[in-house]
Amino acid sequence: MAHIELSHCDHVLEDGRPLLNDVGLRVGEGRKIALVGPNGIGKSTLLALLDGRLPLQAGSRGISGRLGVMRQFIGSVRDESTVRDLLLTTAPPAVQAAAERMDAAERAMLDTGSEAAGIAYAQALADWGDAGGYDEEVRWDSATLESLHLPYEQARDRLAASLSGGEQKRLVLEALLSGPADVLLLDEPDNYLDVPGKEWLEQSVRESPKTILFVTHDREMIARCATAIATLERGAAGSTLWVHGGDLATYAGARADRNARADEVRRRWDEEEQKLKDLVQLYKTKAAYNADMASRLQAARSRLERFRADGPPAPAPLPEKVVMRLSGGRTAKRAITCERLELEGLMKPFSTEIWFGDRVAVLGSNGSGKSHFLRLLRLMDEHRLGRDELAPVPHSGVVRLGSRVRTGYFNQTHEHPEFTGRTLLEVLGAGDEAPHGHGRHAASQRAGTGPRGPGSGLDRAGASAVLNRYGLVKSAEQRFETLSGGQQARFQILLLELEGATLLLLDEPTDNLDFESAEALEQGLAGFEGAVLAVTHDRWFARTFDRFLVFGESGDVVATDVPVWDAGFVRRAR
Repeated sequence: MAHIELSHCDHVLEDGRPLLNDVGLRVGEGRKIALVGPNGIGKSTLLALLDGRLPLQAGSRGISGRLGVMRQFIGSVRDESTVRDLLLTTAPPAVQAAAERMDAAERAMLDTGSEAAGIAYAQALADWGDAGGYDEEVRWDSATLESLHLPYEQARDRLAASLSGGEQKRLVLEALLSGPADVLLLDEPDNYLDVPGKEWLEQSVRESPKTILFVTHDREMIARCATAIATLERGAAGSTLWVHGGDLATYAGARADRNARADEVRRRWDEEEQKLKDLVQLYKTKAAYNADMASRLQAARSRLERFRADGPPAPAPLPEKVVMRLSGGRTAKRAITCERLELEGLMKPFSTEIWFGDRVAVLGSNGSGKSHFLRLLRLMDEHRLGRDELAPVPHSGVVRLGSRVRTGYFNQTHEHPEFTGRTLLEVLGAGDEAPHGHGRHAASQRAGTGPRGPGSGLDRAGASAVLNRYGLVKSAEQRFETLSGGQQARFQILLLELEGATLLLLDEPTDNLDFESAEALEQGLAGFEGAVLAVTHDRWFARTFDRFLVFGESGDVVATDVPVWDAGFVRRAR
């Protein structure tokens, strides 16, 4: 029997804010439960409590069977980790420990060359085999062949950062779903995957005998995979959790009914409390002139105290309200012109024009060059804010931006080293340490050499107001890197609003956004004056676009009027 459960769990953040309140969840054998909720509500924290990375402050945890975990950061690894390092995160603890000892023994042998070091290395190799390391490598070979189209021996020492986000995800998912773990905790497993990859994941989850709890904002995946939906809802004393035992088609109705019942229960509690208070007041008035009423007054007071002892029932959660005001501005009719543009080593030469007001979605498999294309367009903008440090994109041919085009760029990986260590108020220029703007761009503003920056002109009250519209005001004093993926995504979009961009370049903007935030982005883009170019694998989001550039498996870039989701993997020398 394989299961995992959490009972009566409370969790308080370091700054004293309650995050989880009496949360309980049980994922029974073979069940596939989707965990949903607004950005920053505690979904990843709940998974960390379940897998033991975070200690329980209150409550209990139980598990039967072997546990496998995929954390949210998979897909955005940009450090010195290798493919082997990524795969080791999917291995049982005994294999991970044996790998550490083997690596240490190998380094010692190379450093000293002594006979003792050689013997220790031979023992470490034997321990690696005994722990199941060689069996894991056989499985990893299958995972690298499926995800990277390379055998493990060729892929193992490649930097994970050289893989696209989707390739990182697929690699780890292949290893976990085929591995020995009986219970899987998957934090946003669909992020970065192209649509064929999402469909593969959905089928694999449905057909797997494993017990799986997964965090996702992808409505297609929930509809196709989930046997139940667990929802974290905001509350004054921390988030609470409830489980809908049906599918996505009945979820909205069930949630509305539950909230209506909560409102009715609270209304009845308030009415009963008022009756008891009135009774106390009645006997208090009578006792003032009749001593025989004193005992009845005391009894009424005791009854009121007993009624209040457990506190009022929780009200229905307040609806999440995110308002994005992406304004834009007039530009030349041709916003982007590409003539025989070739992304070297990625796609063949292609030509296209994107006009003012166009809504163009860029589709294709992972690793086909879509993100490189957006980054190249960003690099072509000589006015880009702060001259952000982006890796160059080797190319040939012509790419031009029209007059008055100012790009706003949403980074798929949320990689912003210039924000590290700074609170949201400081990034917006409203913190104590950054009153005049943010980053290198603030200096150019003060010198009069840079364009208007996101935080310029915002005092603390103004910054708090705009953060409130994005559901981030309670995180105003948090450092950017401590935010959840969805909160970082919303903050990036907030910065786009303040930059005054006239061309939006969005690289997977909905990947980390909850339902409400994704819908708010769609509404914001509908009112944007200018062109929008978005890389996406979100089938819901793509419905709001009217043109599509498909990066095909043959290396061709083709313009279509309908989305094409079955573009195969681009095979090239690696």
